[in-house]
Amino acid sequence: MKQSTDTIRIVQIIDSLDAGGAERMAVSYANALAETIEFSGLVVTRAEGPLKVEVSNCVSYLFLNKKSVVDFEAVYRLRKFVKQHQVAVVHAHSTSFFIAFLLKLSCPTLHLVWHDHYGDSEFLFKRPLGALRITTPFFSGIVAVNQKLKVWAEQKLNFKNTIYLPNFPSEENNSTSETFLEGIAGKRIVCLANLRLQKDHFLLLDVACKLKLSHPEWTFHLVGKDFNDDYSQKIKDLIVAFELKKNVFLYGSKNDIAHILKQSTIGILTSQSEGLPVTLLEYGWYQKPVVVTGVGEIPSLVLHGKNGFIIAPQQESLFYEALEELIESELLQLKFGQALYRTVRDHNSETAVIAQYLNWLQNSYK
Repeated sequence: MKQSTDTIRIVQIIDSLDAGGAERMAVSYANALAETIEFSGLVVTRAEGPLKVEVSNCVSYLFLNKKSVVDFEAVYRLRKFVKQHQVAVVHAHSTSFFIAFLLKLSCPTLHLVWHDHYGDSEFLFKRPLGALRITTPFFSGIVAVNQKLKVWAEQKLNFKNTIYLPNFPSEENNSTSETFLEGIAGKRIVCLANLRLQKDHFLLLDVACKLKLSHPEWTFHLVGKDFNDDYSQKIKDLIVAFELKKNVFLYGSKNDIAHILKQSTIGILTSQSEGLPVTLLEYGWYQKPVVVTGVGEIPSLVLHGKNGFIIAPQQESLFYEALEELIESELLQLKFGQALYRTVRDHNSETAVIAQYLNWLQNSYK
């Protein structure tokens, strides 16, 4: 039975509020819907984090403090929240699909949506299927962040009601100006990416070694969560080994992204795998020229030589050459930045994506 979209009541569920792409989109959906529909909620299951300050005052918020994979007390608190606010749709992001499934068992009239943000979309053949095959039959729809994930859900999960919706940038709430970048203004290269293997910071460090010789005044600024694991330790060790301590700077997870981007000159991504990274949308929103790898949905947004440079992954020399060309032309920097902004504005705006989402959601009701 269909329902008018302006009276629909929706809750987003996410496992944490760390500054990652899935987490940003969960907050962005909750905030955007609060301006559009009757009720918009956000439930965080496991851990809060820096994105909490981004949650709009118009969003009903609940933190479950879930202690284990199957935490029935957390499920009970979630059920109480959903019943209290007469929620019709539960939109589960990433791994929070499992608690949404447990909720559905006690609230069979709920409509569940799963938002698949899987970052290793270039390596889907390695993805575990067991839990998803058990739980997704209880869902009304799947949102995929790129076309590969949409096809994967249709073929591997045999799930038909799947839609690709691009991520979208959103203005920061409660924005601060607390992070001040090292280096020289006008000569800073920023990489917004959590320190994960798929982001391939090793390629960035190889490029930094080359740039240190040709343009020693230019610096790299790595902003993203440090998981203090073997991968991040290797990055730190290589910065020392390559004598890059004055050329490459690590900042950890930061919340004042707008302020950071305003201090930056060029945005880069060196990933081996992506969906449609929120980072790229943020680069575009703040008119930053980019050099990025051609993975996931990035080629649908960046047209090589038109609004940025797009390079095959793990191509150190080509990436360096593109970055050098951009460094040496302020006119090209301006052209790419403005062109990418127009692309993001026209095709990945919050208004357009939310309208498409609500229309699809309305037609997903059985």
